[in-house]
Amino acid sequence: MAVAAGMLAQEPVRFDDKVREQFFAGLGGDGAALAEAMKISAATLAAEPSHAEAMVWHGSGLFFQSGALFQKGDMQAAMAMMQKGTGMMDKAAELAPKNVGVRIPRGSAYLAASKGMPPQMGTPLLVMGVKDYEDCWEMQKGDLSGFSEHSLGELLFGIAEGNGRLGKTEKAKEYFTLIQTKLPGTAYAKRAEKWLAEGKLSSRDSNCMGCHMGSPKVK
Repeated sequence: MAVAAGMLAQEPVRFDDKVREQFFAGLGGDGAALAEAMKISAATLAAEPSHAEAMVWHGSGLFFQSGALFQKGDMQAAMAMMQKGTGMMDKAAELAPKNVGVRIPRGSAYLAASKGMPPQMGTPLLVMGVKDYEDCWEMQKGDLSGFSEHSLGELLFGIAEGNGRLGKTEKAKEYFTLIQTKLPGTAYAKRAEKWLAEGKLSSRDSNCMGCHMGSPKVK
């Protein structure tokens, strides 16, 4: 999921540019890449404890790693790690609520993870994930010149599909219709057309297209 946009040459390298690819590889099963990304985020936090972007990425890594503990049946350790990860991500969002580089990674993690959780665990995360994406859309919708087809599609689709999963049919319809308007003739528009016709999507159709379930790049 990549909400990509241009960056002025004189701007410093964004934190997500330092770790994004390693985190994506880690989510795809590359343990060494994930370890390196976690090392970078941990070192940044050691130097700057309130670095919101490092905090949200590190938290997302812990959140992801807790899944392996759940699969092993170590529920106590898994819950502790998951809570630490979500706590870091939520604190990062509190520190920088208007930073798209914080809200998108958290939203991406919550939208994806909520699909595989029981409702009592997944629904609160889904609500926050949708809100993160909606806020980021509101902050950026005035200028779409820096968005790629993929980045815009993933952002709008996340909002539309998330609202649909929450039972907010009219809001989901609004955003699926917006996808058709903003991205005519694309795969996103085709998926939107299917939802508008059937009121649902298959699990395959609801997945991110062409990425590693990671966080969108931001403006």
